[in-house]
Parts: sequence; structure tokens; C-alpha cells
Amino acid sequence: MNQFVNPGVQLACRVLTTAGNHSDPVGGTPLALGGMMDLLTPVCWAPVLGCTAWIICGLLGIACVTRRARRGRPGPLLPVTVLKPLAGHDPDLYANLESFFRQDHPDYELVLGVEDPADPSVRVVRSLMCRYPEVPARLVIHEGGRGSNPKVRNLLGMLPHARHDWLLVSDSNIRAPEHYVRELAAEATRRSDIGVVTNLFAGTGEESLGAALECVQLNGFCAAGMALPTVLGDPVVTGKSMLFSRRVLEQLGGLERAQHVLAEDYFLGKLFQHAGYRVVLAPTVLHNHIGRLGTLAFLRRHLRWAMLRWRLRPGTGLLEVATSPLALLPLALVVLGPWAIAWAAALLVLRDVGGWLMLRGPRGAYWPCLLGPLRELASLLIWALAPLKRHVSWRGHRVRLGMGTLLFEEPPRPR
Repeated sequence: MNQFVNPGVQLACRVLTTAGNHSDPVGGTPLALGGMMDLLTPVCWAPVLGCTAWIICGLLGIACVTRRARRGRPGPLLPVTVLKPLAGHDPDLYANLESFFRQDHPDYELVLGVEDPADPSVRVVRSLMCRYPEVPARLVIHEGGRGSNPKVRNLLGMLPHARHDWLLVSDSNIRAPEHYVRELAAEATRRSDIGVVTNLFAGTGEESLGAALECVQLNGFCAAGMALPTVLGDPVVTGKSMLFSRRVLEQLGGLERAQHVLAEDYFLGKLFQHAGYRVVLAPTVLHNHIGRLGTLAFLRRHLRWAMLRWRLRPGTGLLEVATSPLALLPLALVVLGPWAIAWAAALLVLRDVGGWLMLRGPRGAYWPCLLGPLRELASLLIWALAPLKRHVSWRGHRVRLGMGTLLFEEPPRPR
């Protein structure tokens, strides 16, 4: 019966079986092969099946969010203040910000904040304010606060200038359709216990190899990792789009509670969730315009994000490697033999190409086909380095990163 054993199992067992084992006098196959196969098969099948299920369910999670029907125009909408923290000149900043001057919400305002009066974004904002004088918009130039997180520090400087209770925090590299603010306001009124409304986002506008790798990562691994847990009741909030009530946030301790953590979006989402509020994903997919991004910049950005995941949930960070078909290929060879390569390739295509098509359509869909394996190798390298690295550099500021993504300034060195 040994001639019917999977070739991958035979290879593994021959490696693990010593030369001194008794052999079948006819075929020369070790007699221990059957027992070794019985031991290896369930051990190898479990992660292979788990990885397959995770990727398929991740794609279904994206579909559940993006295919959900949008709410029609309701009655009176919640007034909204859009908070735009600015620093530097993101790729295509003018078009990104202009999309927020063209929203069809009947009662919203824009508050755009910057800490440096010489920041290049100031000129862009003033140009847009002159072009769209009918849109209530304020440019706030402030000195910032004491927080270690520069984004939260910027938001705290903008808060006193916001007139409305519902605040929409939106990053400067996001481009939104005209119904975006209206849709989020409508989502917030669906139930009285909704605390945060957030969105999936797609990487777009790739103009370099690093930018293409970034888009493949965002549209595949990142989108599934956000959509599926949220659909299953363990919500993930992205700081690129967060709508919440300032009154409720202040009851929970205020934005100041997030000024010394790097993952302020995760922290705020859990703050609302643990207080009994729901976090929901709106169906509209936002566009994160990447433009030109160096390959090293891509690696550094996702190394920082991986460091956050390891320090927020170490157990989940450890298991993250089990979602990689490339990492599990040796185990798949044991149970699938030569078909393991086709299994890994099919899952990479399903996740990366499938997510790309759902989030941004067919344009540029050749990128995940070409770069999927390279991105997967880079992700495995990042996964291995993330728990070992202790410092992050963000917007020119280097700090030590602790558990829970707490930020610590470096102590002075002894003289």
C-alpha cells in the first residue's frame, strides 16, 4: 500500500526516518512510513485548511461590506465637522482635499489644521478656500500640544474650532466621492448605539514599484484583515476615516487619552466598543492615492504597521504567518504534493486579485498578478523583524514603542 502514499509525505518521512530503520524488503520503503504519515498529515492539514478558510472568508468579508446597499437620502442629516490634520504635501494633495470641498452634505464644515505656518499644505488649502468660498472652511495654524502622537496633537489643536458634535477625522491622502460625508452621517443614525463609522480604503494611483507593492498590500491583506474581523464582531477602525460624537468621546475621557499611543485609531475604536457602542463599516470604499513611493519607504511603512499589530495583539501577530500561503508551502507539500504550488498560487490570486477587483475594479489588476509573490516575501520578512524592532520614526520623530503602542521618549544617555 505504500506505493499510494503522497510523494510529499514520502519525502518528509524519508528525511525524518534514520538510515537504521527496518525497511520493506521489496520496495525499500521504511516500515515506519505509514505511522509517520498518520502523525504528519493532521498536523499539516490544520494550518493549510485554516489559511484557505481565512483567505476565502476575508474576501467574503470585503464583499459583505462593499456590496451592502447604501442608504437613500433620509430626512434631516446630522451636521458634521470634518477634521483634516495636515503635514507636508501628500501626492495629489490638491485633488484629495478638493473632493472634500465638493461634498453634497447640506450641513458640514471643514477644519484643516497644521502646526507649521510654513508647511506646503497651507498654500494648497488657501487656494481651495478661495475657489470654494461657499464651503464653510477654516485653516487652523496652531502650536500643537504635548502629546507624543503628532496626528493626535494636531487634532487637539483643531478641536476648539469645530462647531458640530459629530466629528469626521479624515487623512489628507484620502479622496472621497461626493456622497461620502452624507453617507456616514446617515449610517450614524441607523441605530442609537453606533459609536464610530469607518470605511475600507483602496490603494490607488501607483506610479512606482514601491507604490504598486503598497496597493497590492492595501487591497489584499490589509482590506481583508479589516473587513472580516469587523463583520465577525471584533471591529477594526482605520484612522483614515472615523466619524464619532465628540460629546460621547468626552464622556469616555476625551481625545487626550490617545495622545501617547501610536495606534490612536485602534485605541479609539476599542474605547467606544468597550463602552458598549457599535463600530460599523460604511459601504463606500475610499481611495488612498499613493503616487510615487520608494520600495524602502513601502517596507518601512509596513514594518511600522506590523510593529503595531505585534504590540496590540501578540498572539494574533504570532499567528499572522499562518495566513501566508507562501509560508505554509512546506506543510502544503506534505499533504498536497506537487499540487501545493497550485494551491499557494490560487490563494494568492484569490486574495490579492480578488480584493483588488472588489475595491477598485479591473484597472491595474495585473499588478497583484505580477507582484503578489514578491509582496508576500516582503511581508514575511517584515513579520519576522517587527517584534524585534523597538523604535519607530514617524514624521521625523523617533520614539520607543511599547506594548499597546504606547510611545516613550528616549531617556537621556549617561554622560
